[in-house]
Amino acid sequence: MGLTTTLANALSGLNAASRGADVVSQNISNARTPGYARRELNLSALSLGGQGAGVWIDGVSRSLNQSLLTDRRLADADVAAAGTRTSFLTAAEQALGQPGDAGSLGGLYAAFDAALVQAASRPDSQARLQAVVDAANDLATKFNGLTDMLQQARMDADDAIATQVDELNKLLIQTDELNADILAARASGRDATALMDQRQGLVDRISQIVPVREVARDHDQIALYTTGGAILLEGNPATVGFSPVGVITADMTLASSALSGLSVNGQPVPSGPTGVLGGGSLGAQFSVRDELAPEIQMQIDALARDLMERFEAPGVDPTLAPGQPGLFTDAGLPFDPLIEEGLAGRIRLNTLVDPSQGGALWHLRDGLGAVAPGQVGDATLLNSLRDAFAAPRIPASGPFIGAGRSAGGLAADVLSQVASNRQNAEAREAYTTARQTSLTDLQLKDGVDTDAELQNLLLIEQAFSANARVIQTVDDLINKLIGL
Repeated sequence: MGLTTTLANALSGLNAASRGADVVSQNISNARTPGYARRELNLSALSLGGQGAGVWIDGVSRSLNQSLLTDRRLADADVAAAGTRTSFLTAAEQALGQPGDAGSLGGLYAAFDAALVQAASRPDSQARLQAVVDAANDLATKFNGLTDMLQQARMDADDAIATQVDELNKLLIQTDELNADILAARASGRDATALMDQRQGLVDRISQIVPVREVARDHDQIALYTTGGAILLEGNPATVGFSPVGVITADMTLASSALSGLSVNGQPVPSGPTGVLGGGSLGAQFSVRDELAPEIQMQIDALARDLMERFEAPGVDPTLAPGQPGLFTDAGLPFDPLIEEGLAGRIRLNTLVDPSQGGALWHLRDGLGAVAPGQVGDATLLNSLRDAFAAPRIPASGPFIGAGRSAGGLAADVLSQVASNRQNAEAREAYTTARQTSLTDLQLKDGVDTDAELQNLLLIEQAFSANARVIQTVDDLINKLIGL
């Protein structure tokens, strides 16, 4: 081996050692950077004319466990979905109120029952009759407020869907642009690993909205498919469509086309948590808008119907004419089973018994259809109203058990169901969060190990020193040859 070849070998070794030190420094400085993948310097032997000519730097590659990354992304989507569901159910449970709370639905049922009992014990007391009116108004107002809360939650979910669809489309366009930038960088021989880190961060954000699987393509390109089978990126980014609405009422549903679903490249696709774009925060918002909130609305509508029918039943108030509303009305009208949707938002106390609306308290004691006050000491009707309220009755609608329940018992059943769903959602969220944490920890352990990087740096320093010594030795030999 000649001195020239020896010098070339040593110089290539110095260059490789210098590049290796740069890679190690990048790894250590980005050890905790989200989306950063550990770099590895790829080297190969350089041979010219059948003789060794040093080391060749093939480039820098990213060391990444793609399977672990995919699992962690799916866990991110699960956490986002579970958190959305839990937040809604927690808010719904708080709106219903806890048993024993004065402003809870159950507490207002109990207060109304107590007011009827007290009024029946002193039917001549204007104060006690007014207490019944106040308790009934409070109960109707609670139903109205629950409906407003549920429909507002649906509108918030609709707005969130629109926002997330816009964000998803932007992220897909940016990912496609990075695909093109990476391809151009590779073609010009430049290092594209930093661009790949940026692209990984974008896909991480996409996976929280919609769970996706990344598929490698030639020349460091990627394609994205949802776990439901939709193509989000394959050569060109897909366009996800959605049309938000301004106001949502209880009767508006996706099935009736009053609410918008999703489309991909102009083609409608199944929406919701089990749709082709379901599984992440986007699917969870559809679940709130089209499943969770309507289910609770259906339950409180059934409660409102039960409350109205109890006091409209024949024999409860003999003064009522056929077709006349009872103590509670549907915005002034009797109950109509054909328009039960949203009934809880329209339930009102009959104005005949409310002095603030032009009515008279004596109608509570003497009958809604009575034309004149009767005996002030007659508690017959008040007792009949209380018996109707407390009597076991099988509700005509709603997801209740097929057994007779009092009005207060039905209200407790609704709270129990919502609380049970909230607990299940919290358990699911706890599981998904624990799984996400475990996968994140595994990914970090599989990433940059600073101790190992420092050990590599020591080896690189030794290689640099050895190559520098070879160059010094060659220089000394050349000087001696020149001096002969």
